[in-house]
Amino acid sequence: APRGEPAGLPSLLVLDLMLPDGDGLALCRAIRSGEAGPAAATLPILMLTARGDDADRIVGLELGADDYLAKPFNPRELLARIRALLRRTGAGRSAASPSLRFGRLAIDPHARTVHLDGEPRTMTGHQFDLLLLLAEHAGRVMSRDAIQMHLRGHESGAFDRSIDVHVSRVRAAIEDDPARPRRILTVRGVGYVFASQQDREPDHEPGPDPAAREGGPA
Repeated sequence: APRGEPAGLPSLLVLDLMLPDGDGLALCRAIRSGEAGPAAATLPILMLTARGDDADRIVGLELGADDYLAKPFNPRELLARIRALLRRTGAGRSAASPSLRFGRLAIDPHARTVHLDGEPRTMTGHQFDLLLLLAEHAGRVMSRDAIQMHLRGHESGAFDRSIDVHVSRVRAAIEDDPARPRRILTVRGVGYVFASQQDREPDHEPGPDPAAREGGPA
């Protein structure tokens, strides 16, 4: 990946893992790590994968891709996904959206920033949208299908674990101990809930989150 801040940044990247002159996963990692500049590191990335290649898809999401589309695909679906990503990461939300604060965690929907203890936390556009969605429904359990419908406009497949991957990345950014989360909690067999009250000392030390211990919620 080119180093330094490139001129004329695109609004979105469509990244094919099967590049003729390189590795798409390595390029995704380089972009997210800031090798192409800090502005490029936050660009939404739509990843194109081979049909049924779950391993590459999951690794791509873990490296920071915001969405994926399996080949072969309908060009109209590609356009629809691009437009949906641009809506979510662009000016889709009202500038009047109030900032959200949960103890030491602050989320600014307009500036699309997240701070913990006053320090900025880095995440992709899709991860920010996921965090904001859960925070706006604090205290309410949301299923994977409900989250997927809000973020992508369609329900998840029976074996689609992309939401779980993104949740783990968000936890890594905002939890003091991602293995023992106190902000985004797993509701076994259902989905996730964003804790409406945070940073209070519990009566007893909580155990490890089931998702972290077993590799994902049931």
